[in-house]
Amino acid sequence: MKISVVIPSYNQGRFIRQTIDSILAQEGDIEVFVADGGSTDETVEILKSYGQKIQWVSEKDKGQTDAINKGLSRVTGDIVAYINSDDFYMPGVFNKVREVFATHPGVMWVTGDALIVDEEGKEIQRGVRFYKRVLRRLPFPWILYITNPIVQPSTFWRRSLVEEIGLFRQDKHYTMDYDYWLRIIRYYKPYILVEPLSAFRIHGLSKGGRQYEKQFQEDWETVREHCTNPFFLFLHAIHNSLIVGMYRMMKG
Repeated sequence: MKISVVIPSYNQGRFIRQTIDSILAQEGDIEVFVADGGSTDETVEILKSYGQKIQWVSEKDKGQTDAINKGLSRVTGDIVAYINSDDFYMPGVFNKVREVFATHPGVMWVTGDALIVDEEGKEIQRGVRFYKRVLRRLPFPWILYITNPIVQPSTFWRRSLVEEIGLFRQDKHYTMDYDYWLRIIRYYKPYILVEPLSAFRIHGLSKGGRQYEKQFQEDWETVREHCTNPFFLFLHAIHNSLIVGMYRMMKG
C-alpha cells in the first residue's frame, strides 16, 4: 500500500527537514507532498535539496487548510495523512499502519498515540499524553463530542474516505482536523493503536501555543455543528473551561 503524506508549511525551516526525513526513513511505497505557503526563510532551499525524493510547491495560499487540501487533491496513495512541518513520525510506523489496513479491510481510519515535544525535541507534558491515551479507550463517538483525544499527526485514512467525506473545511483555522474526525465518526469508528506514531511539537510560534483561546472558541463552535445532545455539550463546555484555565495558569 502506498502512503501519501501532505506537509503544509510556512516559515518552519528550523524543523521541516526533520519532518521530511522522518517520512523518507519509513519503509515501503511513500509519497511526500509539501504545500508551502511562500516561505521567506530557508524552507525553499531545504525543499530543493531533496531533488526528486519529494514533490513540493511554494506559493501564496489561503492558509493551512488550503495547503492541506491542495496536497490531498494531488497525492495518489492508497492511504493518506498530513503532518505539520514542525512535527515528525516515529521510526517504522508506516508498516504498522499498513498492516492494520491490510488485515482489517473494513477499517477506514487509524490513529495512535504521540509524544509531545518542545523546540529541541525533548518530551514534555507526559500527563497530557497519558490523559489522551485514557480518553481514547472510551467509547466512540460520544467521547469525541466531549473532547478531541485524536492526535492529528498520528492519524491515517484511506484515500477513498476523502472521496466520500470530502476535503477539510477552509473556514476552520484551528479545528479543521476535529471537524474532519466528527464528520468521519458519523459512519466509521477509528482503529486505535496504543503506541506513539508521531511527535507533536509545541513551541513559541505554534498556533496551539500562542492562540489557544481562539482555538477553543472555534472548537466549541465546531462541536455544536455536529452534536445537539445537551448533556454532551454541557460536558464539552466544562471540559474546555477547565483546559483553558490550566493553560492560563501555565502561561501565568
